[in-house]
Amino acid sequence: MKLNTFRAAVLAIAPAALLALPAHAETDAAAVVKHYADVAHAKYEDSLTTAKALDAAIDAFLKAPTDETLKAARDAWIKARVPYQQTEVYRFGNPIVDDWEGKINSWPLDEGLIDYVDSSYGTESDENSLYVANVIANKTIKIDGKDVDASKLTPEFLSGTLAEAGGIEANVATGYHAIEFLLWGQDLNGTGPGAGNRPATDYDLKNCTHGNCDRRAEYLKSASTLLVSDLQEMTDNWKPDGAATKNVEADPKAGLVAILTGMGSLSYGELAGERMKLGLLLHDPEEEHDCFSDNTYNSHLNDAIGIAAAYTGDYTRVDGTKLAGPSLHDLVAAKDKALDAEMEGKLNKTLDAMNAMAKRGETVEKYDQMIAEGNKEGNAIVQAAIDGLIDQTKSIQRVIAALDLGTVQLEGSDSLDNPNAVFK
Repeated sequence: MKLNTFRAAVLAIAPAALLALPAHAETDAAAVVKHYADVAHAKYEDSLTTAKALDAAIDAFLKAPTDETLKAARDAWIKARVPYQQTEVYRFGNPIVDDWEGKINSWPLDEGLIDYVDSSYGTESDENSLYVANVIANKTIKIDGKDVDASKLTPEFLSGTLAEAGGIEANVATGYHAIEFLLWGQDLNGTGPGAGNRPATDYDLKNCTHGNCDRRAEYLKSASTLLVSDLQEMTDNWKPDGAATKNVEADPKAGLVAILTGMGSLSYGELAGERMKLGLLLHDPEEEHDCFSDNTYNSHLNDAIGIAAAYTGDYTRVDGTKLAGPSLHDLVAAKDKALDAEMEGKLNKTLDAMNAMAKRGETVEKYDQMIAEGNKEGNAIVQAAIDGLIDQTKSIQRVIAALDLGTVQLEGSDSLDNPNAVFK
């Protein structure tokens, strides 16, 4: 197989590949599931390490808010996305991850809940009474018709009161995307060039722009603190004696189902459908995953790398350490070499398409420009990646059948299964 390699956009993008490895006849399901859990722990630990680096960069920025320290914090955010996005393949097959994931990666968010927004954003929403609540500017907000004290923007307030306030999923108060908005601000460029352009002076207590710089700093620090603590929780869950590890290793066959559910659901319903095809159908720049920073192409690439790694068992840690071990590749190759070759070939084709998209994102135009109406070349680049994800899902389903795992339910998406519903 070929080994996936990727370096964040602030570095260089290297071609992704899967390294040719022999099948191990002695490999069994229990060994595969154990290695899957070991890699999960490494990935979440790397996500935690990079989140701590982001937290430190935010501290430095808040201490001395300049263009240079803001750029350093933004760069740290982009680096932190790399290992985290590669963990998303663990989400759908593992309830412990799925129940937790919303705290740190929910999107899209109604950013008017958090801070000031441009007049083009509007002033109200039929679906969300907190659409422009702007908690940074208001020490009291109304939730479900009741006045709520928002004088202290603590981690506890953000996670316990503000997150999904009023039962509205778009009220995203924590996680990567809340931090992204606070670092970049709104991207007001539509499908034109340019990302969010929040000034460093939004945090300058002596030369404050847009008001409430002290509360904005308090919010950003609380969100960063929560990101670290939430990632610590999931890292602990994947230790050898952690709840997620125990759960997935309890029944090796069920563990294989978890691996393939994650691969298939992320490939098809989540990534190909909700994150990519929906935005392409609507040509809507708001339907991109990292919409404030224009980092979407990198996040999609790293999702695809994570899917491939769940099959190969390979992972390169942020410190350069390479992990390898018993994998689905070994099990499938021992049973049906042609199917293994098919699966590897399709994973590689998807990675090639994703790398082409990421290269375009670095050299030609960002993802929100690629999906713009009338951009035939950009649209085709995105569609090629979608096609690869859909096609590899068909092989994932064949692997499920070959390993006699019974009926496995994968996530679907109206964007793929009933596209006319998207326009209603």
